[in-house]
This record gives sequence, structure tokens and C-alpha cells, in this order.
Amino acid sequence: MVRTGQRLDTNTSKANFMRNIGLPLDTGGGRSAGKTGTGGRTGRNTVGGRTDARGGGDRGKLEVEGLEEIQWEEGLVQREVEIEEKLEVEGGLEDIQWEEELEGTMFEAELVQGEVEIEVELEVEVGVEQSKLFMLQGSQKVILKYLLLKLQDIHKGFNENLQEIDHGKVIQNGKEILLQAFNWESHKHDWWKNLDRKASDIAKSGFTSAWLPPATNSFAPEGYLPQNLYSLNSSYGSEHQLKALLQKMKMHKVRSMADIVINHRIGTTQGHGGMYNRYDGIPLSWDEHAVTSCTGGLGSQSTGDNFNGVPNIDHTQSFVRKDIIQWLQWLRNNVGFQDFRFDFARGYAAKYVKEYIEESKPIFCVGEYWNSCNYSGVRLEYNQDSHRQCIINWIDNTGGLSTAFDFTTKGILQEAVKGELWRLRDAQGKPPGLMGWWPSRSVTFIDNHDTGSTQAHWPFPSRHVMEGYAYILTHPGMPMVFYDHMYDWGNSMHDQIVKLIDIRRSQDIHSRSSIRILEAQPNLYSAIIKEKVCVKIGDETWSPAGEEWKLATSGHRYAVWQK
Repeated sequence: MVRTGQRLDTNTSKANFMRNIGLPLDTGGGRSAGKTGTGGRTGRNTVGGRTDARGGGDRGKLEVEGLEEIQWEEGLVQREVEIEEKLEVEGGLEDIQWEEELEGTMFEAELVQGEVEIEVELEVEVGVEQSKLFMLQGSQKVILKYLLLKLQDIHKGFNENLQEIDHGKVIQNGKEILLQAFNWESHKHDWWKNLDRKASDIAKSGFTSAWLPPATNSFAPEGYLPQNLYSLNSSYGSEHQLKALLQKMKMHKVRSMADIVINHRIGTTQGHGGMYNRYDGIPLSWDEHAVTSCTGGLGSQSTGDNFNGVPNIDHTQSFVRKDIIQWLQWLRNNVGFQDFRFDFARGYAAKYVKEYIEESKPIFCVGEYWNSCNYSGVRLEYNQDSHRQCIINWIDNTGGLSTAFDFTTKGILQEAVKGELWRLRDAQGKPPGLMGWWPSRSVTFIDNHDTGSTQAHWPFPSRHVMEGYAYILTHPGMPMVFYDHMYDWGNSMHDQIVKLIDIRRSQDIHSRSSIRILEAQPNLYSAIIKEKVCVKIGDETWSPAGEEWKLATSGHRYAVWQK
């Protein structure tokens, strides 16, 4: 094992670092280590194609002053290296620096390379003493510092550490398939234990992230009237059960998404105006200045819409934002949540969501910006451009750091499947929801705990649910499946959903995949996605032209083909 006798200072230059550990300095023809020297990242085809790792350079085993065995492996020279559940490098990786504290011990690694794109897969299993590092090596020297190879005390996969640092990659990747892992009645059913039993199936089904209900203490059992944010004993189960669930999800490589309810908070004692707008006796013991003036506090006016009947948090107060950031960091770094869902995102300015994401660094975020679609009386209007523009404005004001639920697509799709499939093509020939304008930030869905479940505020027609999934699971955007449809509506629906997920994954459909809408008639919709998948919805008989198309799956009023 190579040791420098000091903790790596990431501000120290690589040249100094190389000298410190006694390795030769290769300037690479005047280029700084790890940089291309051309003012940009090393591309996938920098000089007419990918550098071939098979020619030149030493392969096999590399030993550096007692460094334990590092296995080098070929076979990663291909157009797209499928490391979807680990790390996907897009457009070249100039430099990787990892510095994480694992069980009180520092794990430090540095890879430096000149004119070649590096793609890395490092998989760590609990108890494994020897890790495998897969890397493409070109003509430039590779200087490797690798401390702490004894990994049996590490209880977190290295994959998750990479993701924690490079949280923006998930949105760029666009291959998320999400599960809302609860409904409105879940608090009645020992929920953390229930999900613990389903963790394996959630992973095998292909989900990358599971949205959990609010995990903190709440005045209401469903969790959406929070009070003591640092108490993890809720109607869904104990803190111990929650942390066991989060750990099990990580073992299965499914990220856990926390429901972040920070628009409003129930007070513990009466303050100004006789309102319960003080938080005495619990962590984050704010006074009335933390509550907006329009909901009974002494703070500023709200920067968004009011959530009536309860004290709304004043995010303009710096002490409030500081406390919220610390709480979010605690959820990420101590509790074990990796993704965030922002509840009632209309209630406060999106710039604060941007700040919270920047400071707490979740891997993936989605916001609930839910406002009414455009109606003429009770009839949904064809043009919903202003509706999706509102969602886009919110995403834009987060700096593009968050995605948003595609309420526009939901509203249109649940009317379209009732014999109005012409709605699924807008005036420009594109999908008519957020998906059609900003697909990489669109989280499509059929129902959730508010629109469906026992609340049923805006339910998708039950006879057409699988048509809805045939649409969102084959189309651009990032689809989310509702718990009820996955686990409460029978094995047949579960298996149909899993089959659609399998097709999406095998054909590499992602949020920005191309789409050509072929038909959009009252009872027939068809489209080709990424020139690999074709979907048909509706009663009319239809199939794609060409012998290359093979039927992949079909059900009530839908069919999917693939090449």
C-alpha cells in the first residue's frame, strides 16, 4: 500500500502530488496532467476515434511500492460502455478525484492521464479486500494513488460514492425509471417493513430510485404536516426500520428519494396573533419570524402560493435557509437518502430550491409544481402550452438542477385514452406535454397519492392505465410508476409494467431519445422512439411497416414492437 504520510490536499497541484509520492513526472508534451490542453474535455472521438487501449502501454498487473494487486482488464473499447447502474462517462472524463470519509477512515484515489478518455468501473462489495479497477490506458503514463485497499469495513458501495460526487450525471444520463413507493393509506400498514420485503423485486424490476413518503414527525399521519424535522419516528415506522430499509435499498442499488416538505410547518406553541407559529422545545426552534406574514407570522410575504390553514415557512430568512440546508445535508449524509422530491414547489421561489440542491447535493431531484391545466368549462383544451411553460419556468429558475413532474402530459394523456388520441401530437408534431419541450427534465407519471389512491383528486381512468404506461415507458422523459399499479392491482399488471421496463432498458431508451409520431387519430396513436421501438395505442388495427419490426409485448389497447 502506498502512503504519502499525509492526507491528500485536493488543492495541491498534481505535479507536487507526484513528487510527494516519489513517482516520475511526465509532462505529456507540455500538457498539464489530466487535461487535454485544448481547452475542453477529452471527447469520445478526440482524434477520429476512441484511443485503442489494446495497443501500447503496459497491461496486466501494476505494482507501485507494495500496492496490492490491481487487475487491469481489456474489453471496454466500445461505442457505449454500459455501466448504467454504476458510472457512465459521457463526452470524456478529464480528471477524477475522490475524497470520501468511510467509517471514519479516508479513502483517497487520484487518476491522472493525458490524451485519453478514461472510463472507470469500480465495484466494492462488503468484505471484499481486493477491488477491480477497469481503465483504458493510452500512451501517456498513468499515475495512480490508491489508499486504503482493505475495504472489509466499508458498508457503502463505491458506486454510490461516485454518484454522490457527480450528482449531475444522473440527469445527463436520462435513464431513470422511478417508483412512487407508497399511497395515501400506506401509514396504516407498517410501511418501512413492507418496502423492506419488496426491495429485491423493486431492484429486479429495473427501478433506479424509490420515492418514499415523508419520513419525519408529522401532525398528520400521512406526513405532510411536518413538525419535528429531526425525528424519524413516524406513522410509517421507526427510525431504526427506516435506516434498515435505506441500507437494503443501497445494497440492491436502488436510491431512496426523500419527500421534502418545507413549504409549511406546524408549530408547537402559540405566538403572534394566537397562531401556532412558534417551534419551541424541538430542533429548529424558530420563532414567528420564520413564518410568512400572509399566514400569521412576522416574516416577509410569501415568494409563492400559500398553503392555506397552516404556517408557511419564510424562505427569505437566512437563518431559515441555513437550518434547512443543514437538515437536508443530514438527510443525505447521515440518514442515507440520496434523492429529493420537493413537495408543493409552488409555495416558495425556485431559486431557493436551487440553493438547497447546490448545498446538499442530492443525486436526483424532482419538484411537484402542480397547477391546473387549461379548460373550457369542463373540457380540456387542446393547447396546453401555457401550462407546460409554467413548469419549465420553475425548472429554469432552479438552474435546471431539478426535474419536475409532467402534469401537462398526465392531464392530456388521461383524456386522450378516452377516444381522443389526437391530443397526443401538438401543433408542431411533438408530444404535447413538458416531455415535448424539455424531456430531460420531465418526470412522466400516470397517478400518485394525490391524483389517485383513496384521495382520487384527478385519477387516470382505471380501464386505460396500461395504455398510459405503454406511452410513458416507451417515450422520452423519465417515467415514474405508481405503487398501487405495481403491487396492488394484480400480478398481470405488475408483469406488464416490468415487461415495458425491460424493453425500455434493453433498447436504451432515455429521456432525450428521438421520437417520430406517425399517427394521432381519435382511436389510434403510434410513434417510433429512437428508431428502435414502436408503440401503438387505441382500438384500431395497426402495425409498423417492415419485416425488421418484431412484436415485443401487447395488452388491452396497446402493442409494442422492437427491432
